[in-house]
Amino acid sequence: MTKITKPSEIKRDWVVIDANGKIFGRLLTEVATLLRGKHKPCYTPNVDCGDYVVIINASKAIVTGINKAEDKLYHRHSGYFGSVKSEKFGDLLEKNPVKLYKLAVRGMLPKTKLGKDMIKKLKVYEGNEHPHTAQIKKEGK
Repeated sequence: MTKITKPSEIKRDWVVIDANGKIFGRLLTEVATLLRGKHKPCYTPNVDCGDYVVIINASKAIVTGINKAEDKLYHRHSGYFGSVKSEKFGDLLEKNPVKLYKLAVRGMLPKTKLGKDMIKKLKVYEGNEHPHTAQIKKEGK
């Protein structure tokens, strides 16, 4: 018989991942897996059983592809006619890497209330410092 995990039984860890020199997309698939909790044996699709993830050195991730920083666009739309705004990947990585990481990871999570709860467990910092030192017990890959 399959055991269904209850939200009260879940133990959450804090994982720190250093993005310095890592490939952007591969790093984010690992982060999405940690946020969903798919790496745990107690994974249940309808329960948020993931860990907290802290990404440091967010602006130092590398991108594969010759023109990806210039060609890849992130769009947003307010709902009004003609209000589509586009930003280049490279510009977002320089100006606001926190927003870029959250946008990219959000696309890999479920599009439900559960996904909104999961994205709240992602903490992204441009530099090497972060305020979560008291909670951290386990270093990421």
